[in-house]
Amino acid sequence: MTDASPDAARKKSLVLAAIFLVAVTIPISFTGPAVAIPAIGADLGGSVAALTWIVSGFMLAVGSSVMLGGALADQFGRKRMFKIGMAGFTIASLAIGFAPSVLVLDLLRGVQGVSGAIALSAGFAALAQEFEGPARTRALGLIGSGFGIGIAFGPIIAGGLIATLGWRAIFFATAAAGVFILAVGAPRLSETRDPDATRIDALGAASFTAMLVSLIFAISEGPSFGWGHPLVIGLFAAAGLLFVAFITIERLVARPMLDLSLFTYARFVGIQALPVAVAYSFVVPLFLLPIRFVRVEGMSELQAGLMLLPLSAPIAIVPFLAAHLARRIPAGLLASGGLLVSAAGIVWLAAIPPGAAPLAFMAPLALAGIGAGIPWGLMDDLAISVVPKERAGMATGIFGTMRVAGETVAVAVVGAVLAAFVAGALPAAGIGTMDELALAVASGSFEEAARMAPHLPAPAFAAAYGTAFRLTMLIAGGITFAAAVVTFVALVPRPVRRRRRGRRMLEIEA
Repeated sequence: MTDASPDAARKKSLVLAAIFLVAVTIPISFTGPAVAIPAIGADLGGSVAALTWIVSGFMLAVGSSVMLGGALADQFGRKRMFKIGMAGFTIASLAIGFAPSVLVLDLLRGVQGVSGAIALSAGFAALAQEFEGPARTRALGLIGSGFGIGIAFGPIIAGGLIATLGWRAIFFATAAAGVFILAVGAPRLSETRDPDATRIDALGAASFTAMLVSLIFAISEGPSFGWGHPLVIGLFAAAGLLFVAFITIERLVARPMLDLSLFTYARFVGIQALPVAVAYSFVVPLFLLPIRFVRVEGMSELQAGLMLLPLSAPIAIVPFLAAHLARRIPAGLLASGGLLVSAAGIVWLAAIPPGAAPLAFMAPLALAGIGAGIPWGLMDDLAISVVPKERAGMATGIFGTMRVAGETVAVAVVGAVLAAFVAGALPAAGIGTMDELALAVASGSFEEAARMAPHLPAPAFAAAYGTAFRLTMLIAGGITFAAAVVTFVALVPRPVRRRRRGRRMLEIEA
């Protein structure tokens, strides 16, 4: 019987508040520092590649560790791994605030990302044990809102801290949040584990991490080295071989990190399409638009932040509302409908040319944000609901991996695609550094592009960027639409006609 006493309700509220704060803090930790890169570079120096890994390295560490975190939580206990993960995250955040060089900072960001992934997986799995039924749906909807708040408002929060206290304050603030979570929320978690768990799938974890690292490096370095460069080809080949190795290992081990049999269920496959769609319909614009607003449209950082509000603000509200609507409307129907709305917003955004009035962005951004916010509040609960309760750690690990790794891959892919479209749209430059020129234009550095190709007229750079942005957004919208179709087919109950005793009877497919 569920304990409905005031003390039990207070305990559950504190647990929910702690994990909500984790859901806010972890995404702030990879969107916020993106704003701090110029300040960090001015203070510590470092190459462009080293500074880029301040964000990319953290995202990669989280994406490659979330699944492992779920497996660790299943075997050693959700509460124990939550405390270990949060302790590591807090110590790493504090140490980053004192980092003497970019190299040290990058290494500590990796530690911070792995620790945060373990805490996130264990926290989500622990939450699934604390709440049941509609209460669990509402709780996970609130957590989805927290994740959205962190991603959406991380750059704004970081900008305010940088302006008042300096870039190191970002990491001191996340360390303070970690101390609060450890002091208030962690002690109130109930210790649970999977009684059937035996040992960690070390080979599976190693092969998956190496595969993801190789893939991200290949995609990230392709535009600068060239897609035919031996290093890039070798990285793609290594990623492919490691993927085959990972699948083989998971088929052979007795207790795999990833239960491949889950992919035989249409509902499970449909759920994995949700974070991929949100990555392209929300995270990708969130990363691309600040560059466009500041460097192409000529806005200030404050104006750019305000321009993003129609996209980011719905993520803080809509997921919680969607969780409540799911009590009356099938979650699959809500999620697929939201993705269609988001896809429409992205396609509309693609049609806005450089130099358009700021108001032209408001409606498409609002559509994209509202549409992405609907599945955001549903997919955590859906991910857990398709597996037995005692394997909640695996469910959250797989889903968290798809979410964070999908976002990491999406950002890398879109950056490479944008640069490729820029190269195709630019007139023949007559220089030997066409890849570098395309990267400069894709990043909005038109002044640098003009120095590299002084014979090209200035409007050519804006025109090439506009063409590339439009085509890239159309691809993102197409991926979102395809995910909406997959979600509808896999998750929405639909009538099936069968003959029984000579009569046609209408049944609802489970």
